[in-house]
Amino acid sequence: MVDAVSRYEAIGDAPVRQRRRFRYPDSLIRFGVLLALLVFLAYSVHFLSLDLWRLLGAFPRLAEILAARYYPPDLAYVMDGGFLLSVLQTLQMSLLGGVFGVLLAIPLAWFAAHNVTLSRLLAYPFGRFAIMGSRAIHETIWTILFVTVIGFGMFAGVLALTMFCIGFAGKLFADEIEAIDMGPVEALRATGAGPLQVFQFAVLPQVRVAFVGISIYTWDVAFRAATVVGFFGGGGMGWYLQRTVQEMQTTRVAAILVTIIALVSIAEVLSGWVRSRISRMH
Repeated sequence: MVDAVSRYEAIGDAPVRQRRRFRYPDSLIRFGVLLALLVFLAYSVHFLSLDLWRLLGAFPRLAEILAARYYPPDLAYVMDGGFLLSVLQTLQMSLLGGVFGVLLAIPLAWFAAHNVTLSRLLAYPFGRFAIMGSRAIHETIWTILFVTVIGFGMFAGVLALTMFCIGFAGKLFADEIEAIDMGPVEALRATGAGPLQVFQFAVLPQVRVAFVGISIYTWDVAFRAATVVGFFGGGGMGWYLQRTVQEMQTTRVAAILVTIIALVSIAEVLSGWVRSRISRMH
């Protein structure tokens, strides 16, 4: 009798299964979306006349070209004082662009966060449009635009990286702000605190660690983009890369590429270490 009662109680505690008219609607939707994507990809390959077998066969030929023309890299060229100065300029350009971009992205992210924005009719669309506009245009296009307006040099590169970082960091900042706990925000608002006080004492304490990590990651990405910006007129290592490519100095091109890969790897390790230390502080 006791066993029967215990079995009855166990059955009573079990979750009640809900009956549904369609057993697998979610699976059918996912299958339909996946099938549509595969059909679209197959149509795109056919429409663009892409010869995939020819693409796979190009890798051995690419290896032969690299071995014949780009090896060995002219490492003496990248040890020259002028090139080392360009490395420093690239680092400075990425640092300035990252700092300016992050500082401008913070207020824009505040405006673009739907839960704490100053005005959902004015500030919210302005912040969203500024961030999306910066993200929509590639850093190379920003570089070309600024070079056209103010000429070649580091100033154009810094401005291009600033716009790039505004779009990159602003989107991540806004997402972090929209995910905060609204309890402290509502408590401060109830006491009559102004918008700036609410942002300073209720929002920033919750996103401070995340903002620091995003800022470091933004600089990491900006450092990689700085070479591309320099290639299109922003100065730094990119200018040397552009010149050697145009002059068909393949061994020097290889040396510059090796240098870029080494510097990016070092920046990746350092930024990853700093972000891990910051995440443990949270």
